[in-house]
Amino acid sequence: MTDQEIKTPGIEPGSFRDPDSRVFISHGRILRLLSKQGLADWQKLSSSPLFAELVAEGKLVGTREATDLPDLPDVLQGGVAAVLEHDVIPFVSYPYEWTFSMLRDAALLQLELVERSIGAGMMLKDSTPYNVQFVGARPVFVDVGSFEQLREGEPWAGYRQFCMLFLYPLMLEAWKDIPFQTWLRGNIAGISPQECRNLLSSRDLLRRGAFTHVALHARLERHYENTDTDAKKELKTSGFNQELILANIRRLRRLIKKLEWKRADSEWSGYELTTTYSDEDAKRKAEFVTEVVRTEKPGLVWDLGCNEGHHARIAAETARYVVALDIDALVVDRLYGALAKEGQAKILPLTMNLADPSPGLGWRGLERKPLPDRGSPDLALCLALIHHVSITGNIPVAEFLDWLQSMKTSLVIEFPTPDDPMVSRLLMRKRVGDHPDYNRDWFEQCLAQRFDVVRSEVLSSGERVLYHARPRA
Repeated sequence: MTDQEIKTPGIEPGSFRDPDSRVFISHGRILRLLSKQGLADWQKLSSSPLFAELVAEGKLVGTREATDLPDLPDVLQGGVAAVLEHDVIPFVSYPYEWTFSMLRDAALLQLELVERSIGAGMMLKDSTPYNVQFVGARPVFVDVGSFEQLREGEPWAGYRQFCMLFLYPLMLEAWKDIPFQTWLRGNIAGISPQECRNLLSSRDLLRRGAFTHVALHARLERHYENTDTDAKKELKTSGFNQELILANIRRLRRLIKKLEWKRADSEWSGYELTTTYSDEDAKRKAEFVTEVVRTEKPGLVWDLGCNEGHHARIAAETARYVVALDIDALVVDRLYGALAKEGQAKILPLTMNLADPSPGLGWRGLERKPLPDRGSPDLALCLALIHHVSITGNIPVAEFLDWLQSMKTSLVIEFPTPDDPMVSRLLMRKRVGDHPDYNRDWFEQCLAQRFDVVRSEVLSSGERVLYHARPRA
């Protein structure tokens, strides 16, 4: 949850799937309402050394029993037995906005929590990446209500969900170079065993883990779909125990650690190295960003088209938090790896096409929120971006500025003129006259109609112009 989101009280619409736990937002606070059973599970967790260990390690969101309670909604069958309060996550993100390495790290965290919870006499009732958020480049488990008391003899209930939302997306990207982001955005339940099996070749089925977790899983699922057999009861009767779960967890961990996305390059992965900027222009551009960030003193910054994150790092020196977005998943994956090594907690890297940003998804389109609904920025950096949005994405210049205006954000925006080598290259791919609105005069007119332009600066090349603009009151 962002600061902006938690200003509006109400039940969090994405928390309805657990009958024992609902999230309630009230006056800057994130509260979790528990049923009688949810309270019993919480007491088991909070009294265990595991809880304090996970919070201290930064792997579980800070949580405590709430005091000074507001009026609570009647949303749990049987009533609310207790209320917890969580630390606020700086910015909510979703798995279809993550990179390969981010999803893999979230999967390893999920497996670690399952293994350690079993040692504490508990289990996680589900295994969805939507229970994980990133604080900068660090994954944090946020669904305390997912912990429940271990039931002897029962299988790991979250195994199928883990495969569909963690394992199969990672396998397909590592083995087939099929991006999982589009698939997960298309179905928040993930990739089914049969769908994954259909995408794998006979040779793929010889890879480690493919037969057991994909082919056999799909076969067993088809079998139980056509019978009245209670699979859970059958496993319990056959003597299913903790050691079998732990053995499966360890095999999955070894498998996931070995999965790698080996794509060598992409359209923008070498952009910082091949850019047409002179050293002087690059230096002046960085100085311009630094000056604006220090002047604006923003809480939340969006770096749109962040590439390798140079300007996001500049913004993070002053801002409370930075969300760094780029369409190129490989570029963002490399940025995430660098930020993780740095221990960076103020920059969240995400992959997204700004010409087709994340919409509202799930039940009633409310379970997963559109990007701006999760917290509009105080300052947006739009550097080396508008020509890609306008020319490649076919978004009119005025439309893009309308979108920025709707978020009431200040801007650092760069306009590369048609004479810029990159712009010329993009225009050569289009028919003559396709983009009559892409010119400096029209851009400045549209910008001035929507924002108060504080200042502008032409870089020494004469082909790129920087603007600092503020939303009109």
